Amino acid sequence: MNLDLTGKTALVCGSTQGIGLAAAVELALLGANVTLVARNEEKLREAVEDLDTSLGQLHRYVVADFADHEAVKSAIENYLRLCPEVHILVNNTGGPSGGPIIEAEADQFLKTFQMHVINNQFLAQAVVPSMKKEGFGRIINIISTSVKQPIIGLGVSNTIRGAVASWAKTLSLELGQYGITVNNVLPGYTETARLDAVLEMRSKNQGKTQEQVAEELKAGIPIRRFSEAKEVAAAVAFLASPAAASISGVSLAVDGGRTESL
Repeated sequence: MNLDLTGKTALVCGSTQGIGLAAAVELALLGANVTLVARNEEKLREAVEDLDTSLGQLHRYVVADFADHEAVKSAIENYLRLCPEVHILVNNTGGPSGGPIIEAEADQFLKTFQMHVINNQFLAQAVVPSMKKEGFGRIINIISTSVKQPIIGLGVSNTIRGAVASWAKTLSLELGQYGITVNNVLPGYTETARLDAVLEMRSKNQGKTQEQVAEELKAGIPIRRFSEAKEVAAAVAFLASPAAASISGVSLAVDGGRTESL
């Protein structure tokens, strides 16, 4: 099985913590040059220093806040002037705050759509030309199992994550002829800061401890535990590899079997 990414360059968003950082680590271990994108420069410096360089990889970082589309646009355009070749794009952005969808304001939908769909669109447009030139491209979107099964209490997130999945499927139909695949990885309950926030929210709403909420959630997962970030990252790394060349347009749940739909 060819998992070798030596000589390939990966642009990984939201990569100073959680699934994004874990994905960057795995891609580097497969030989990729990794460029981290996030808003905290201090954390970016620390993360870059921890990436594997045993195969001569060269790692970089770009400071950009995905809540500010123009800042993202400017930062990425400047980066691509210096490093125009990108073979792998991992779109990963934190989700919005939770709450019932009926209570969500229009601005919440607009802001989240901008952070996820619009930024993803810009990033794809920015890197696809080099992918076409190389005849190799991987666009991987880290979304959520809410694409297949909406999660109660995450109304805005459910809506926008679904839009990203539809965008990605459409893109996969257009780019496959150029050797570019587009796929979605759908994490379930994963041990990250995002999960901590969900547990805290549910704890307050249900009048239970976070430990009680966690145990109830685990009871609904066939493997009876939360996933680890590195397990989700392993799926990202495989989809980025040459071995996954004929896998495109799929939404792969990495959730311990929790999602009940086919």
